[in-house]
Amino acid sequence: MVYRIYVEKKKKFADEAATLLSDIRSLLMIDTVSDLRLFNRYDVENIDEALFKKCEKTVFSEPQLDNTYAHLPQTDAIVFATEYLPGQFDQRADSCAQCIQFVSQGEKPLVRTAKVYMIFGKVTPAQLDAIKKYVINPVESREASLDRVETLNVPYDIPTEVETLDGFTSLSKAELADFVQKYALAMDNADIAFCQDYFKSEHRDPTITEIRMIDTYWSDHCRHTTFLTTIDGVEIHDPTVQKAYDRYVAIRKELGRTKPQNLMDLATIGARYLKYTGQLKNLDESEEINACTVKIKVDVDGKAEDWLFLFKNETHNHPTEIEPFGGAATCIGGAIRDPLSGRGYVYQAMRVTGAANPLKPVKDTMPGKLPQRKLVTTAAAGYSSYGNQIGLATGQVDEIYHPGYVAKRMEIGAVVGAAPAENVRREVPVPGDIIVLLGGRTGRDGCGGATGSSKSHKLSSLEQCGAEVQKGNAPEERKLQRLFRNPNATKLIKRCNDFGAGGVSVAIGELADGLHIDLNKVPKKYEGLDGTELAISESQERMAVVLDPKDVDAFMALAAEENLEATVVAEVTENPRLTMEWNGKKIVDISRDFLNSNGAEKHTRVLVEAAKPVEKTVEGKTNAEKFRALADDLNVCSKRGLAERFDSTIGANTVLMPFGGKYQLTPAQAMAAKIPVLNKDTKTCSVMAWGYNPFITEKNQFLGAYYAVIESVSKLVATGADLATCYLTFQEYFERMTEDASRWGKPAAALLGALTAQLELGIASIGGKDSMSGTFEDIDVPPTLVSFAVSVCNSDNIISPEFKLPASKLYYIAPEKNADGTLNTESLLAVYQKVAGLIADKKVLSCFTPTYGGIAEGLMKAAFGNHIGFKLDRGFPQDALYSYDYGAFVLEASEELEGLTLLGETTYDYALKIGIETIDLSELSDIYENKLESVFACNKPTSSKPVETISYEAKTRVAPKIGVAKPKVLIPVFPGTNCEYDTARALSWAGAEPKIMVIRNLSARDIAESVKAFAKELRDSQIVFVPGGFSGGDEPDGSGKFITAFFRSPLITEEVHKLLKERDGLMAGICNGFQALIKLGLVPYGEIIEPNADTPTLTFNTIGRHQSRLVNTRVASNKSPWLSGSSVGDIYTVPISHGEGRFVCPPELLQKLIDNGQIATQYVDENGNPTMEIRYNPNGSDLAIEGITSPDGRVFGKMGHSERYSDNVYKNVDGNKDNGMFKNAVDYFKI
Repeated sequence: MVYRIYVEKKKKFADEAATLLSDIRSLLMIDTVSDLRLFNRYDVENIDEALFKKCEKTVFSEPQLDNTYAHLPQTDAIVFATEYLPGQFDQRADSCAQCIQFVSQGEKPLVRTAKVYMIFGKVTPAQLDAIKKYVINPVESREASLDRVETLNVPYDIPTEVETLDGFTSLSKAELADFVQKYALAMDNADIAFCQDYFKSEHRDPTITEIRMIDTYWSDHCRHTTFLTTIDGVEIHDPTVQKAYDRYVAIRKELGRTKPQNLMDLATIGARYLKYTGQLKNLDESEEINACTVKIKVDVDGKAEDWLFLFKNETHNHPTEIEPFGGAATCIGGAIRDPLSGRGYVYQAMRVTGAANPLKPVKDTMPGKLPQRKLVTTAAAGYSSYGNQIGLATGQVDEIYHPGYVAKRMEIGAVVGAAPAENVRREVPVPGDIIVLLGGRTGRDGCGGATGSSKSHKLSSLEQCGAEVQKGNAPEERKLQRLFRNPNATKLIKRCNDFGAGGVSVAIGELADGLHIDLNKVPKKYEGLDGTELAISESQERMAVVLDPKDVDAFMALAAEENLEATVVAEVTENPRLTMEWNGKKIVDISRDFLNSNGAEKHTRVLVEAAKPVEKTVEGKTNAEKFRALADDLNVCSKRGLAERFDSTIGANTVLMPFGGKYQLTPAQAMAAKIPVLNKDTKTCSVMAWGYNPFITEKNQFLGAYYAVIESVSKLVATGADLATCYLTFQEYFERMTEDASRWGKPAAALLGALTAQLELGIASIGGKDSMSGTFEDIDVPPTLVSFAVSVCNSDNIISPEFKLPASKLYYIAPEKNADGTLNTESLLAVYQKVAGLIADKKVLSCFTPTYGGIAEGLMKAAFGNHIGFKLDRGFPQDALYSYDYGAFVLEASEELEGLTLLGETTYDYALKIGIETIDLSELSDIYENKLESVFACNKPTSSKPVETISYEAKTRVAPKIGVAKPKVLIPVFPGTNCEYDTARALSWAGAEPKIMVIRNLSARDIAESVKAFAKELRDSQIVFVPGGFSGGDEPDGSGKFITAFFRSPLITEEVHKLLKERDGLMAGICNGFQALIKLGLVPYGEIIEPNADTPTLTFNTIGRHQSRLVNTRVASNKSPWLSGSSVGDIYTVPISHGEGRFVCPPELLQKLIDNGQIATQYVDENGNPTMEIRYNPNGSDLAIEGITSPDGRVFGKMGHSERYSDNVYKNVDGNKDNGMFKNAVDYFKI
C-alpha cells in the first residue's frame, strides 16, 4: 500500500510560498494572483500504518512549523504539482527514506516526493503556462499527476543485450554523416570515418556501447580535441602578438619540440620551458591523472613535514546553463574529486562565474533560455548547497557580468587540497591488480554529459539535454573525503581516478592500458539500465581505486567503516585493450592505441587580427558622479548577498573572511586558509586569487590574458603571499571553433599573452581547463582566460585591503608601462619585491591592487570595512583614479615609506575628499550594497524595536559527583555531518579525549549494529557532542531529522537520560547539533520528548537562504558548565553558517527560560546590544537568541560555530574568537 501525506508550512513560516508569490507578481507581472500555497507531497510504500503515523510529526513534518493533511484542502484554487524526472536524484525522497529506516531499523521504504502548488485569483491559461514555465525546468522536472498511485514500483523493461550496429563498416561517406546525426554524436565526420576504418581492421561491426564510449572518450571535454587540433599556418596582424609568437617558436626550437603546433602546446610550453631553465621547482609529477600537485613544507606544531599541495579549476558551463542547481552543484563536486582522487583533503574553494545582466526583466528572456536572474540565483543555490553540505570552506565568490554570457553561462569552481606526502602511494598498475568502485550508485543521470558539454547549442538541441544532467549527493562525497583522509586506506591505493565525464568507460578506462570491466557488478540505483548506460553514466560521487589483490579485503573493511559501498568491478590485464562484459557477453573490446589516438587528426589555420584599443571610462563629470557610477556598476557593486550563502569558515582554518573590517564590507582580494593538519595546528597557509576582465579581452585577447595573469599574481602580492612558491592554472572559455581562422585567433592570442606573462614573471601555469563550446545560435561568449594564482606561505604575513586606522598615510607604487600596454618586466618585479618586503617587515597595515574599477574602486571598498574615510593628496592626478592600473599597489602605512608616491591619508570622517569635493561614503555604500539587492538579498528590512538584554548571573552551578581528569567525548557522524574534525580538535586541545563514531546505515543490520555500538560507547563517555553539518542534506524539508530519528531509538534515549540524570554528564550541539537537540527536547527540557505545536524549535532564516559570516554574541547567562568561564556581558566573535537558525518559542515558555537562566547567548551589534537587524542577528531569532540550555545547564545548544577557532583565523575581522566553552566542559569534571 502507498501512504500519502501533504505537508504545508504554517502561514507564519511559509517563506518559500511568499517568495514565489512575490516573484509571480513582480517578475512575471501577474498581479491577479491573490495568494499561493505550497505543499510537499510524500508517497511512501513498504511500511505499515503504525510506522507511517509515527513518522508524521518527526520525519515528514514538525508540529511547531507545519500543518499536515491526508488529502489536499478543498478550495477554488488552481492546483498543479511538479516532480523530478524519472532517474533524477531526489535528495528529499532519499533522506526521507533513510530517516524512516532509522526509525524502524528495518528495510528502507520506497519514497516519492512532489511539490503541489495552489494558485488563488483570476489566472488566464496563458498566465498559468507562464507560472508553470517559471517553476518547471523541463531538463530536470515535469508536471506530476494529482492522482493517487497504487504502487511506487516502476515496471522496468530489463534489457538483456546491446545493439550491434550491423552494416556499420560498409556505410558510405554520406551514410556515415547521417549516422552521426541519427545518434546525436559529438564526433565529426572525420572521426566516424576513422572509427569505421578501425572496425574494418577488426573485421567486425561495433556495438552501440563502443560507439557511445568512443564518442565520450574523444569528446572535447575529455580529450581536449580543440586544443589538440594541429595548426597548419599562422597569420598575425598585431605586432605584439607576432613578437610573442616568434618567441614561442624560438622556445620550441630550444626545447627540441617537433610535435605539431596546437593550442595545447601554447598552453603548456611555459611550464615546460620554466622547468627546463630551472625556474619551475617542486613539481610532483606522476602518470596519475589528478589535480596540479606540488611538494611543500608544512609547519605542524612547529615541526616541518613533507606535504603535497593540490589545486584544480573546473567548469560546468553547459550543465549549469540548462539546469543551474544540479550543474553548479556538480561543478564543485567534480572540482573536489580531482584533488581528492590524488588523496588530498580539499579544504577551500573559490567560485568565479560569468552571466549576463540578472536585472533584465524576465519577459525579455531569449527563447530556449532560462532567465538570467533564475540562472544566477539557482546556480548559486546549487553550488553553495553542495559545498556547504560536504564541508568545504568557500573563501571567495564573485560573478562577472557581460552581455556575451547570455550565450552560455560560465561556472568555475577552483579548489585547493593537501595531504601528508607519506600518505600518498603512486604505482603503475600491473596485471592482476583489482579495481574497486567506491561511493554512489549508477543511474541514467549524466549519460552524455561529456559529449553534451562539448557541443555548441541552439534552441532545438537544448530540448534534448535532460539525460545529460547530473544531480549531486554531497553527503556521499563527504564519506569519500573521510575515507581518503585515513592513511590506513590511502596507503593501500596504487592509483585512483574520479568518476566525472564518461563514467566507467573513462574513470576506470584511464587507470591502465589493459582492463577488463564487468558491468554487471557496477551497483545500480535502479533496474532497467543497459550495458551502454552502465558504461557511460556520469552519476556522481564515485571513485575507482587500483589495489593489490592482497589489500582488497582490508580496503573494503575500511570503506565499510565509513558507511561507503565498495565493489570489485574490474581487473588489470596484460593485453592492452579495454574490454567490458555485460550479461556474459563482451560488448566493448577496443585496443588502447586506438582509444588513445583521440580520433582523426584535426587541422586548422589561425588568423590573429589587429587588437582594438582598450580604454577605461567611468561616466560622470564630477568625482562624486564617477564614484556613484562605479558603486552602481554590476562588476563593482557588492556581491555580499551572493557570497554569504557559502560557508566560509568550516575547517577552522580560514585566514581571511570573504569580507573584512568591523562591518564586514570590504571584499578580500584573495582567499587564504591554513593547511588542514589533523588535530594539530600550523602557521602554513595557502593563498589563491583570480584575474580576468572580459571588457579588455573582448578587444585585445593578448593583453586581456596577460593582465589576467598580472592581476591574479598582484592580488597574491597584496595579500602577503610568497611569490617563490607561486603557481598558475588557467580556465579558457571561448566560442565554438569553426573553419573560420579568425575564431581560432582569439584563443591563440590569449594563450600567447598568458605565455608572455609566465615567461616574464618566471611563474608557470601547471594546469588548466578548456571549454570551447561557448556558442548559442549566433551569440558567442566573450573570449575568456581566467588566471588562478596560488601560493603557500606563513599565515603571519597575510594582510587584507580594508583601511585599519584613521590618519594613516596611503602610498601608491606602479610599474612602468610599455607602449603596447604590457608592463616593463624589470620594473614590475621590482615593484613586487618592494611591496612584498614592506609587508614582510610589518610596515604595511593594508594593501590592495587596482582591478576592474581602478584605484577608485579599491579606495571605496577599502573604506567601507571599518567606516574610515580618505583624503586624496593634491599632488596626485585625479584622472588616474579611474584608469586600468594592473600591477600597481596602494599601501596603508602608519609611518613614512620611502620610494613610493603619496596618494593621500585616511580620515576619521566617513567620506572621500578629492580636491574641493567631499563624497559621502554612506551614500556610496547604500548604492554599492543595494544594486543587486533584488537578486541577492542581504539587507532585508527588520524590526527596529529594541530587544531585551538578558542577564542572569549564576550563583551556583551543577557539579559532577565524580571527577575525571580527561573526559571522554563521543562525537556521532551521520551522513551529512561535516564539523566532526573541527569539534574533535577543539575538544582535544581543551584536554578531552574525543572519539568520532560513524553511524552506518547502508542496511538494516548496519543501523542495528550502530545503535548498539553507540549505546555502548555512550556508557563509557562523559560528554556527547553532536557536531554541525547537514545530516541528510537537511531533508526532508527540515534540519536534524536524521539525528533525531537515531536518538529516538529506545536504547539510545535510555543511555542519554542516564548520562544526564544519573552520571552528571554533559551534552552539547552546535548548528545542526543544536537543531537536533531542540527537536529532541534536550534543550530546553533536559530530556528527549515528543514534540508538539508549543515546543520551541529552529526554523528557516527570515532571509530565506543560508547565511555565513562572523557575528557577535553576548553571554546572557553563565549558569551552564559550558559557560562557567565567562561573565555575563562577555562578547565573542563567532562564525555562523546555517539556513535554519531562527529560534522560535511561545512567549510564555520564553519568559520561563529567561527567568531560569536558560537563555545562554544573544546576537548583538557592534555596541553590544541585542538586535533584530539582519546584519547582526542573521536568522531573525526571537529575542536575538543564539543559544539555550537545559534547566540545569548540562545540555547546551547554540548556532554559532565556537569550535571553528585556531591561531591566525579570520584576521581581517577583529574580535574575541574563543569563548572557552570546550575548556569549561573539561574543567567541569575537575573536582
